[in-house]
Amino acid sequence: HFSGADLVIEAVFENLELKRKIIQQVESVTLDHCVFATNTSAIPIGDIAAPGPEVRRPENVVGMHYFSPVPSMPLLEIIPHSGTSEEALATAFAVGTRQGKTCMVVKDVPGFYVNRCLGPILVEVSALVKEGVPLEKLDKAMTNFGMPVGPITLCDEVGVDVAAKVSTYLSNADLGVRMGGGDVSLLSDMVKKGWLGRKSKQGFFTYTGKKGKKIGPEVTSFLKEFNGGKVLDMSETDIQDRIASRLVNEAAKCLEDEIIENPAAGDIGLVFGIGFAPFKGGPFRYLDSVGVSSYVDRMNGFADTLGEQFEPCQLLKDYAASGKKFHG
Repeated sequence: HFSGADLVIEAVFENLELKRKIIQQVESVTLDHCVFATNTSAIPIGDIAAPGPEVRRPENVVGMHYFSPVPSMPLLEIIPHSGTSEEALATAFAVGTRQGKTCMVVKDVPGFYVNRCLGPILVEVSALVKEGVPLEKLDKAMTNFGMPVGPITLCDEVGVDVAAKVSTYLSNADLGVRMGGGDVSLLSDMVKKGWLGRKSKQGFFTYTGKKGKKIGPEVTSFLKEFNGGKVLDMSETDIQDRIASRLVNEAAKCLEDEIIENPAAGDIGLVFGIGFAPFKGGPFRYLDSVGVSSYVDRMNGFADTLGEQFEPCQLLKDYAASGKKFHG
């Protein structure tokens, strides 16, 4: 039944050799025009599509990165590598649109766009946990900010193993200090214990039945070991600004590096991809509403006291200096 296919989507686990082997198998039974789309969340498409014995038609390979849970998440990142043909890109876009997804084309870089912005959040959350901010307080602060779920619940919902993989991958991807400032062993140690989130009934929260969730004694003692038993009563505004500024700065850096096309695409990507406070309109609308200059000042204050991971990217500094807005 593959012989007549125009497009095949692969969604196996994150292993480069396995993905290339599947391309080899698919190419052997499909027509020359068949597009091969990979649903990787982290591996560069250029690596998956590199010509060789396993890949004879690299021009047909494209990334189609869906978000979990796929039926309810409206965003689809489409990632061409430098050799992807216009036809393959158009086919991926057409299929995504027919599936009812909002499609955005993103540059082939580590983490693409949404996960790349998620990386610094995960790092910052680990820093706040290390400092002794209680998990429930982190979640409550971010839902009050306008997020549909807090970062702790988000980790459990997407899978602690997935969050660990994204944060570890991006921390090793040579993105400099922007992925630093925390301790992501918090997540990898949980994975070693088999605490994978809701899917394993145990993540940060322990899940019982359909609705029941609580922080159990095992997690409490694990966190005590992680942060030395510290309990920090941080203001809600500080929690919100520390987490949001890490994401906003990365989104602006993605615009600066032309990973995304424009601020509107950046807003849509984060509202639909991770539910960035929808009524704030996305990171760039949010920056326009609070004022880039005052936000840069806030970030510089964090950079002075907490470290250079908070330093605003050049684009934010430029907009702050000129008083420019991202949306006319």
